[in-house]
Amino acid sequence: MSRATISSQFSPTRRHLLIGGSATALAAFAQWPGAASAAELDPEGFLALSERLTRKDDLSSDIATSMLEAFKAIGKTDELAALADGADNQDLANEVVAAWYSGVSPDPDSNDVLTYTDALIWQAMTFSKPMGYCGGAMGYWAEPPAG
Repeated sequence: MSRATISSQFSPTRRHLLIGGSATALAAFAQWPGAASAAELDPEGFLALSERLTRKDDLSSDIATSMLEAFKAIGKTDELAALADGADNQDLANEVVAAWYSGVSPDPDSNDVLTYTDALIWQAMTFSKPMGYCGGAMGYWAEPPAG
């Protein structure tokens, strides 16, 4: 086919241009609900995500609120919301779990300790306790631990 034949077979009309422009605009907004829900990750949603990732159902909502604010400070809000919606981001999932176990802010520029005695590491290390935390009555260390 010659070039003249092809161009004569299709000549765009105003209707084609309007439909094409509308389709392009709709395609741009097709991702909008996902982006809007990303900004709506609240402390309860972060707590639910954290409980799913750590497999613990007794995490503190106060710590979750502080931790979410720390993740927001490093610009991870959208990624966290996507993770909560089922996205596969193993690195971020590990960051969330590490923050809960260490009790330290995920912000590398921050020296904030979000929790110390409630960090999950103390539940994992049943043979130890947080430094400065009383383990029992006076002289409790003289007897071997039970079990």
